[in-house]
Amino acid sequence: MAPVHVVGAGLAGSEAAWQLAEAGVAVVLHEMRPVRMTEAHETEGFAELVCSNSFRADDPLYNAVGLLHEEMRRLGSLILRAGEANRLPAGGALAVDRIGFSAAVTAALAAHPNVTVLREEVTGLPPAAWGSVIVATGPLTAPGLAAAIRETTGEESLAFFDAIAPIVHRESIDMDVAWMQSRYDKGGGADYVNCPLDRAQYEAFIAALLEAEKGSFKDWEANTPYFDGCLPIEVMAERGPDTLRWGPMKPVGLRDPRTGRRPWAVVQLRQDNALGTLWNMVGFQTKLKYAEQARVFRAIPGLERAEFARLGGMHRNTFLNSPRVLDATLRLKAAPHLRFAGQITGVEGYVESAAIGLLAGRFAAAEAKGEAFSPPPLETAMGALIAHITGGADAETFQPMNVNFGLFPPLPNPPKGRERKRAYCERALAAADAWAGRPHVLPVPREAA
Repeated sequence: MAPVHVVGAGLAGSEAAWQLAEAGVAVVLHEMRPVRMTEAHETEGFAELVCSNSFRADDPLYNAVGLLHEEMRRLGSLILRAGEANRLPAGGALAVDRIGFSAAVTAALAAHPNVTVLREEVTGLPPAAWGSVIVATGPLTAPGLAAAIRETTGEESLAFFDAIAPIVHRESIDMDVAWMQSRYDKGGGADYVNCPLDRAQYEAFIAALLEAEKGSFKDWEANTPYFDGCLPIEVMAERGPDTLRWGPMKPVGLRDPRTGRRPWAVVQLRQDNALGTLWNMVGFQTKLKYAEQARVFRAIPGLERAEFARLGGMHRNTFLNSPRVLDATLRLKAAPHLRFAGQITGVEGYVESAAIGLLAGRFAAAEAKGEAFSPPPLETAMGALIAHITGGADAETFQPMNVNFGLFPPLPNPPKGRERKRAYCERALAAADAWAGRPHVLPVPREAA
């Protein structure tokens, strides 16, 4: 049985290599550090955490990322095992000692008899002669490899500033204020949620936007320009008080059915996933700090009680348009010997990246051994996440996404409030255990972070 090559020993690559090795498949793990360092990494250790040291909430019964932790633990995740062994006090969150965590992951893989580590840079697209390959090179993919991926996939651009607009849970939009309509009623349907602002509301919104505290770029991001067509809304607002009203907030072609008149300005939201549970604020990419986004955007009529599945942002990243170029098992349609894993697939966050690495490793192991292996059920956190990036998201507007309950199929007759989250988690863990062929056991409840 030929070895599987894994390119990149970040969280996703390390997890993929571990899953392969534990399944009895030989792995060649390629890591370019320290031969070539990135702008953000400081060590040659595997799974180095370059930003926060938190894996976020660890509550498996009331939080979507905590649920993802639990599903991964039950599948023997190296990342979760090393995280637990190097845990720091952080309330209900799983925070880790960076040095100890990376050392634990590095040692486990270096000691595994099925893993061979090569410290070298893969400068181009791995050839078919290598056989099965998992590319897990993350948001700082080396330029040569990024160019090769871009050429193979036919995508116009791979490395650029994300222009991420906030995403709102559909059920939290006040439809007594907002209404459904397409501009000029094009297409014969009502495809957008429209939140109207009168002149005073619009002027107050612009003032709040300009006064809000903004985030800064990291040093290694500072020289990477964003597209002029994807400017942050606060930058557009600085160009003049009416710029947004004749840009993403233009009211032309729309009429408020409650007044019979065209509003002074409109915020539109467009469906963002096939389930219809998540809606994207059109043109609202922003560099505002998260707390400021929630404060300013909840002043928009109809969004006063908005629950955000994702807040906006702009930062340097490298990721595929996965709904367009990957199949359901993370293989590149244009070169099926290649699988992709981690942040390069369009997931956001340490745990999400590792989860996709776990699945990529299991897919590749099953393929190498001639065994069948299907993706986890859509009701699970891992299943919802991989389904979103490989087809559930709109390829035209695809941007990186964290795991959240908006990715899950809706519950029939869901309970209210906090118990709705528990119902999602209990359903997910039952489905995950059935899929893995394990006896179903609920975890001990933890306080939500």
